[in-house]
Amino acid sequence: MVGTMDAMELPGEMRHALDGFAADSGPAGTTLMRSLPVGAVPPTPATTAGHHQAGESLLLAVANRLGEPVGYAQEHGGRLVQNIVPERGGAARQTSTSSAVTLAWHTETAFHPHKPRYLLLFCLRGDADAKTLLCSAADVLTELDHDTIAVLRRPRFRTRPDESFLPPGTIGELGPPLAVLTGEQREVVLTYDEDLMVGIDSEAHAALDRLGAAVRARATATTLEAGDLLVVDNHRVVHGRTPFAARFDGTDRWLLRTFVVSDLAPSAAEREGRIITTRF
Repeated sequence: MVGTMDAMELPGEMRHALDGFAADSGPAGTTLMRSLPVGAVPPTPATTAGHHQAGESLLLAVANRLGEPVGYAQEHGGRLVQNIVPERGGAARQTSTSSAVTLAWHTETAFHPHKPRYLLLFCLRGDADAKTLLCSAADVLTELDHDTIAVLRRPRFRTRPDESFLPPGTIGELGPPLAVLTGEQREVVLTYDEDLMVGIDSEAHAALDRLGAAVRARATATTLEAGDLLVVDNHRVVHGRTPFAARFDGTDRWLLRTFVVSDLAPSAAEREGRIITTRF
């Protein structure tokens, strides 16, 4: 635990809800807590270098309840709490700071050997057009036939690293073969990236297409408003975002984001403190 995370004591009802979610995130794989205090919110920063102490303290207190908050060296400089705001230069990119394009369906850092178990999004300022898209593994499985599921359970897929983990203008190499679906029926883990994942043969490619159609068919959408905290089980849920018109005038959407792993030990050889340093 990090000492500064203990500065905010979460209400008992909130602690109970988070403990229950960590024990079993359920078929939906998400929980949404509304009307949390945000305090005074300054103008939305033009870059990811902004700061909001009250929001960061709340988010880290929640993260600490769920597991171990971590950062990634290539993602916002390894910050434990990142500002998700639209940036002019990245409006059309497949990154969290885009705005002009649909953010494709994905497991957070699907390519990464130490991907987070939980993704936390705390809204300081919302945008009515920016809808967070969600789809759970439980819902996807109801749309897929037995043969497709069998293919998705085999290591016949590869994925590239996220653009944000690479030097500007470069395309990462495809990673080792992996299965899209792993684990038992009630504990199934879904690893998927609509933009960066490929099947290694025609049958795998066709299964991936059917998976994409199933995700779109069972998608839900939520519009985050100020004071909303969305907790996503990254093993059970894929997510995306609709495009929205950024104004770059201080009134744009502003989220705080934190990643949580269940255990720090697996990343020990590729981590400095709480910053995971794996290179791609």
